[in-house]
Amino acid sequence: MITSNLKCLMSQKKITISRLAEESRLSPDTIARIRRSKKIGECKLNTLEKIAKVLNCRIKDLFEEEKDY
Repeated sequence: MITSNLKCLMSQKKITISRLAEESRLSPDTIARIRRSKKIGECKLNTLEKIAKVLNCRIKDLFEEEKDY
């Protein structure tokens, strides 16, 4: 299972959903959906790239893989 680290990263960087949406040119709904998701089914790499650029992190920092045993 892949889970989102976006809420934690945004908190560390002290960035709001509105600001991240504006700077990444993504909708606030998209940011909010990724941020609250416990399970991520799919997300476009282009979307992840935009978010990572604003947060000054790597795309792989946005998510974490959890083992489903």
